[in-house]
Amino acid sequence: MSIVETAKAAAQGLVQGAMAKLVPLAPDSWIPGGVPDPLIARKHGLIGAPVSRLDGALKVKGAARFAAEFVFDDMAYAALAYATIPRGRIAGIDAAAAEAAPGVVLVMTHRNAPRMNTPGVFGSSPTAVGPADLPILQDDRIHWNGQPIAVVLAETQEQADHAASLLCFTYEADPSTTTLAGAKADGIEQGLFMGQPLLNEIGDADAALAAAPHRVDNLYRTPRHTHNPIEPHAATIAWIDGGLVLHDASQMVTQQAQTIADVFDLETDQVRLSSPYVGGGFGSKGLWDHQILGAAAAKLSGRPVRITLSREGVYRIVGGRTLTEQRVALGAQADGTLDALIHTGLSIMTPHNNMPEPFILGSRAAYAAPNITLQVNVAKMTMLANTFMRAPGESVGTFALESAIDELAVDLGMDPIALRIRNEPDKDPTSGLPFSSRHIVEAWRAGAERFGWAERSAVPGGRTDGEWQIGMGCATGTYPYYRMPGAAARITLIRDGGDVRAKVEVAAAEMGMGTSTTTAIVAAERLGLPLDRIEVGYGDSLIPGAIMAGGSQQTAAIGAAVIAAHNALVAELLKLAGNDSPLAGLSPDDVGSEDGGLARLDDPAMRESYASILARARRDDLEVTAEASPPLELMHWSMHSHSAIFCEVRVNSVTGETRVSRILGSFDCGRILNPKTARSQFRGGIIMGLGMALMEETQFDERNGRIMNPSLAEYHVPVHLDVPEIDVIWTDIADPHTPMGAHGIGEIGITGVAAAVANAVYNATGKRIRDLPITLDKLL
Repeated sequence: MSIVETAKAAAQGLVQGAMAKLVPLAPDSWIPGGVPDPLIARKHGLIGAPVSRLDGALKVKGAARFAAEFVFDDMAYAALAYATIPRGRIAGIDAAAAEAAPGVVLVMTHRNAPRMNTPGVFGSSPTAVGPADLPILQDDRIHWNGQPIAVVLAETQEQADHAASLLCFTYEADPSTTTLAGAKADGIEQGLFMGQPLLNEIGDADAALAAAPHRVDNLYRTPRHTHNPIEPHAATIAWIDGGLVLHDASQMVTQQAQTIADVFDLETDQVRLSSPYVGGGFGSKGLWDHQILGAAAAKLSGRPVRITLSREGVYRIVGGRTLTEQRVALGAQADGTLDALIHTGLSIMTPHNNMPEPFILGSRAAYAAPNITLQVNVAKMTMLANTFMRAPGESVGTFALESAIDELAVDLGMDPIALRIRNEPDKDPTSGLPFSSRHIVEAWRAGAERFGWAERSAVPGGRTDGEWQIGMGCATGTYPYYRMPGAAARITLIRDGGDVRAKVEVAAAEMGMGTSTTTAIVAAERLGLPLDRIEVGYGDSLIPGAIMAGGSQQTAAIGAAVIAAHNALVAELLKLAGNDSPLAGLSPDDVGSEDGGLARLDDPAMRESYASILARARRDDLEVTAEASPPLELMHWSMHSHSAIFCEVRVNSVTGETRVSRILGSFDCGRILNPKTARSQFRGGIIMGLGMALMEETQFDERNGRIMNPSLAEYHVPVHLDVPEIDVIWTDIADPHTPMGAHGIGEIGITGVAAAVANAVYNATGKRIRDLPITLDKLL
């Protein structure tokens, strides 16, 4: 049950391996006893209704406190200094000017930093979420250009920033690998994702490709990407009574607190990490060097510390998506039936982390083919450790695969949607498992009709409007369903006169996607209470359980935890009800929660309110905590969210300017719990996909390993004028094998978008772009 308590969860094979010793459930349900979730068949009316975010008013009024808005008495402010060579050692430090600068409290380097343990690297243990297996400010070694090598504390942020600029360092450089060619020359090895080889081989794909009458075989490239959440990373930190308190911006509250405890030789309960609001994360809001450095500086100075990264600081020490080179080769018969599917290539990472870009994950279950080879190899480079970024693997992997599918459709003279539907698998092509729920064909057909796909010109360059060339493209995407072990929830019923309210607490994170609202909806449905009688607690390491905002698994994990806690609550209420209750002698399976109480399922008139039960037992409240059932559904089913993306572009034949004029996402993600927040999630993912397609690229100087565009002035992301009206539809067909019938939606939105844009550009211009981003120079 261990290593999958972490952010992106894990590859599905690892989840199955971790649960191999468990007794499997009957394959008709994920719930013990084989009973489907009753919320799939019977609802109180909240599931599927559009509900505004419960935290929206607080954010609009400025009442929601983010990590850099907490205040401690006598607080100092931190600024970092960064290394400017890729590898070597610090030969000298001149800190005199910085130490003498106005307001300076402390200059901390490796010479005076407290002794700390190296944080466990992500995936190495159940609680380890460190970015790399490197000590932080414990020696004079430099491992990447941008590594933090000093912390300045001062009375104000401006004073700290000024003093940090006065620090002078001299270096002794060591040989480094900062070129892609050099990394390849140093050696290539098999990539591992969460301990499992990124390798699938079925049949003889090379032979089938050679024998196929129709073939495409090309190389696709994707660049580095840097996270740019609207809230830069920050933490406000204090040592109180021997324990450590951190107000942080975190997607992984529980595990991060545990890793930090290990760094400082503390017990887990001596670290409290709160993260009530996070201004965007996309995989980046985890443990990086700045939280450790801030805690160390607070310990050394004896004062609370606020440490906020500048936008440049985010680029220097917070990892992002690494570059890939991907070969996709497809062999097919004249009717489009695939004989061979090959998706292989190279991902770059550092010697100190274990996160290659797993770009084959989306190809494992995408298309039926009797011969499949999927493989990710890895080369090492001297650089900042890369990490998860929205749909890691799938977002860039679908660019390559779905571009190749489009190229095959052109070779066959076949409609690209028809080609995709022709190769729909009836079971998972690589695992052999049946699909728990797969309605992508319905999504394709509904999307094509709504988008007006029939108007597309089959001939590239066939539609023009003056000097603008107009084209349509499409792509599909899949993103695995995950539900990690260890999720728990605490429900407290509180008697309020003759009524009852409930507090539901989950160790989850809210990054703006509406998690707290969805949690309230699920709890209200489960408890049979109005939404305004539900309070949700989250984002605090004191809450039991471990739920991460990663891998699009948080909603399923929360749902399963709330269901478990509700079941435990019903059992306790029946014990309290006693012999005088109309529910006397009933078991939890005999009752349901309705209208603020419990009622017999076979005779709803036989009921008693929560308030009555508590009053009879002379209780003002009742608290229960329960852990979700293990995610055994993953042992029986291949489980995914699906997308069909449609895009129309206008490309200027004179300047090469590309404008996306229309885009539609047609999604198959099980039951949609809250259409209002789901629509926002889908659109946000699509916008991020537009950035990946047309503009995003972290420029890496291969001479010295330094990121050259560490600001939003030079690293371009979509702005309002870049984004057209985005249409979103979905199937809303519940999956009976998941909690509440829902799949994750946080990462499927971006998946397939870049390929849809590239395919539309080809349809408009006849130019095939296989190297992201699609910039002017590649079209002129």
